[in-house]
Amino acid sequence: MKLINFKKDVLLIDKDTIEPITIIYNLKNELKNSLKIKVKENIKASIIEVYLDGNKDIEYDFKRELIVEKNAKLEYLKYQSTDEDSILNLDFSINLKENAIINMTNLELGLGISNNNFNTNLDNENSSLIIHGLVKLYNKSKSDSIFNTVHNAKNTSSDISYKHSLHDSSKALFEAKSIVNESANFSKVLQNTNTILLSDDAVIFARPHLEINIDELEASHGATTGSLDKEQLLYLQSRGIPKDEAYEMLLKAFENEVYDNIEDSKIKDFVENFDRSEYV
Repeated sequence: MKLINFKKDVLLIDKDTIEPITIIYNLKNELKNSLKIKVKENIKASIIEVYLDGNKDIEYDFKRELIVEKNAKLEYLKYQSTDEDSILNLDFSINLKENAIINMTNLELGLGISNNNFNTNLDNENSSLIIHGLVKLYNKSKSDSIFNTVHNAKNTSSDISYKHSLHDSSKALFEAKSIVNESANFSKVLQNTNTILLSDDAVIFARPHLEINIDELEASHGATTGSLDKEQLLYLQSRGIPKDEAYEMLLKAFENEVYDNIEDSKIKDFVENFDRSEYV
């Protein structure tokens, strides 16, 4: 897997990536970073960006412009494992040309405060936006995930799906607004968020929202909140599995639906084998 320390402000990909391009950021080394990632026409590319560490009460600002040209596809993984009391702001601007696809997976598995904003205008026919995420928080961590998506062209699709696993007194916000304008007939718009609260003090604010101005489309949105299924937990224990192990099995099954969204096997391998201690 190709690891790079990226310092320039533009990453142009004009050849298919055999292995994911992997960029590791130790937040203690830089407060701000802007990067434009451009995937040229007919290219298939995979990128991993990893955000680690961070200083107490320091605010970090990162901006990403993702441009996927005609008939191209980008698979993108954001892997975040930051320290407690650090603040990471991430702003994504996504531009998809005709028949372009972006398949994005966001993993927030650390501590601290995270603010994520995703802005996408689907202005070109047959473009497809897929964003799945897992937010797994502990202690007093907070995470905001805000999506603004506008469908302007025919046959465009957006699929925004997040899972939250909230421990202790952690808090999360999922706010998704998708607008389908009159010019976007036959589009597909999906929003969904599922949350497991693993503490009485954990909190989720879920606000999926659709604004639809046409009749010819496929659309759905929803939000569920609950705890681990006690009957399933008792069943596993009845089969001789210790309670703590059964608990972890159910939690893993819930989270694995996000990992299943990853299509690139080498990105899956990276996630499965990631060792934070190797980079900090």
